[in-house]
Amino acid sequence: MKTYYYWPIQMILSGAATKKLFERGYNIFEDKRYERLAYISVAHIYNLRKGKLYCDKRRHFTKTQRTAVAIGERRKPAPNGAPGYLRIDTVHQGDQDKVKGVYYINAVDEVTQMEVICAVEKISEQFLIPVLEQLIELFPFEIKEIHSDNGSEYINHTVAKLLNKLLIELTKSRSRQSNDNALVESKNGSIVRKWLGYCHIPQKHSTIINTFLKKYFIDYINYHRPCYYAAITTDAKTGKQRKTYPYANMMTPYEKLKSLPDAKQYLKPGVNFEELDIIAKQDTDLEAARKAKHARQKLFQTIYEDI
Repeated sequence: MKTYYYWPIQMILSGAATKKLFERGYNIFEDKRYERLAYISVAHIYNLRKGKLYCDKRRHFTKTQRTAVAIGERRKPAPNGAPGYLRIDTVHQGDQDKVKGVYYINAVDEVTQMEVICAVEKISEQFLIPVLEQLIELFPFEIKEIHSDNGSEYINHTVAKLLNKLLIELTKSRSRQSNDNALVESKNGSIVRKWLGYCHIPQKHSTIINTFLKKYFIDYINYHRPCYYAAITTDAKTGKQRKTYPYANMMTPYEKLKSLPDAKQYLKPGVNFEELDIIAKQDTDLEAARKAKHARQKLFQTIYEDI
């Protein structure tokens, strides 16, 4: 069962992520304004945030349609610490008067959490295939596998043919394993919904939304927004694995990519870290967030003036 809520657009990060941004602003970008904030405690950040109001106005429930197409292997991806294993999902931007809104295709790399979001007018083959090609091209490393839920927009012969041509394997979620695609579903809420909201946006605006995503937003979330990364320990008695998310493991997706052993081997031909470093440091974290927020305001103003 999928649930859609209306929620006011926010760009609030966790307290630990906010602290990490302060540290990066002072230590990496040498901004003296962050000298004191770099040493603030996470608990005090939450104390300063008390009083924020949230609105839960409407709920709408729709059931995911089943598909019996025998395409894609049912299994959990096993990247073994290598990037290039994408989790992909579709996010719908609301209905209005029984008219569908724009769709977002959200793809997240399982190891680095590098993320690419594209807007598409409809999720039919005619619209989806060009967007998938664009999405794959925007990742700096080679894509080896794409994992989706059992939605028919991905589990069909046309998508399978495209991925086979690109030598990309297609896998899909297993039955009664609700966490198989949990990573991208969590990003749907913490990234897509917080920035683009829940209100209906007409499909004809997918082109200008894509321009905003590609020019401002994708760079911001990959080069300037810190993410948690799990530390896995194995119980010596039971053999069970346990995940924790220490603050020391928090970094941006790009920093995670660079931290991988022999990271250069994963990059696409013609892509190098010297050029990517220029993108990462051309703006501070705060400047990148401000640019993205300002561009989003102009985007929404254009959309709603046309409604």
